[in-house]
Amino acid sequence: MSTLWQYLIEDELLAELISRFPLWGLLLTTVAGILLLSKGADYMIDGVVDLAERTGLPKVVIGATIVSLGTTMPEAFVSVLAAFEGDPGLALGNGVGSIIADTGLIFGLTALISTVPLNRYILNRNGWWQVGSATLLALLASLLLFLPLEKRFIGRPMGIGLLILLGIYMYMNFLWSRGHSEEEIGTDTEGHEKGAPLWLCWVKIAGGIVMVIFGAKILIPAASEIALRLGVPQDIIAATMVAFGTSLPELMTAITAVRKGHPEITVGNVVGADVLNCLFVIGAAATARPLSVPPNFYLIHFPVMLLTLWSFRVFVTANRGKTFPRWQGLWLLAIYLGYVTFQYTVLN
Repeated sequence: MSTLWQYLIEDELLAELISRFPLWGLLLTTVAGILLLSKGADYMIDGVVDLAERTGLPKVVIGATIVSLGTTMPEAFVSVLAAFEGDPGLALGNGVGSIIADTGLIFGLTALISTVPLNRYILNRNGWWQVGSATLLALLASLLLFLPLEKRFIGRPMGIGLLILLGIYMYMNFLWSRGHSEEEIGTDTEGHEKGAPLWLCWVKIAGGIVMVIFGAKILIPAASEIALRLGVPQDIIAATMVAFGTSLPELMTAITAVRKGHPEITVGNVVGADVLNCLFVIGAAATARPLSVPPNFYLIHFPVMLLTLWSFRVFVTANRGKTFPRWQGLWLLAIYLGYVTFQYTVLN
């Protein structure tokens, strides 16, 4: 008899076990995976932020890079594991879908229900990385159309190139923060305690990583089995349900920020998460195993991603005030809702 440990280690055994579940059991497993991902990322963020505070790292780096890195970990683990397990649509769809969910759903909803300050420092630095990295990804994928069908995949060289750009992005953020004071950047420096001891920081980080990995391991086969039974293509499931689930850390961060009266935190987190979804999530997945690009990515996923991000970029450039008007949040949210509705009513 297979032990619990074997099920946790051997993906085929776990997938075979989950395939026996009834539909309601698959839905419960999916919810459990999402909760583990979200709570694990939450613990990991707390540990990383406390550790960064103790090392004296500037808060802009914490918000735009380290916190975003923590909230993007679920997407990264899901996509890399999906790539290893031979589900390129799930891996690529999760990364692209998370970008759309972060900007369209999370930022759009935040701007609609609250007054979001327009942080020029973050948006004129990281904002161009946000839209530029996604545009680069879509351009590279479009060039694959000139290749024979069997060669149309985002290979390891592209994946490694995206990871190199990630390293440059992180380093440039550090240099930018060193050259500007907290007041110039506009970062809130109050309200964060430094009381957690170092050992507790590492326990939170390690425990969060374990929860994220386990959550991803049960979420992938459950989502794949649901897609199979309902006749929905896996990339649609990945770009909507799984992408929404793995974007829950960003959503929870946004809700908490609004509730505490600091919606500006959402801006840095969403922008940073978009960059990391493109460079880190898709880059790591493509490095793990080359990702084929299904045809409907060219028809729906990439165009909606670019429409969402370039709309956001135009809003930043055109706004003359210090806040985002609520109608701009409504526009971004409408794009996301239309994107999800179109897939389940037309493409399915």
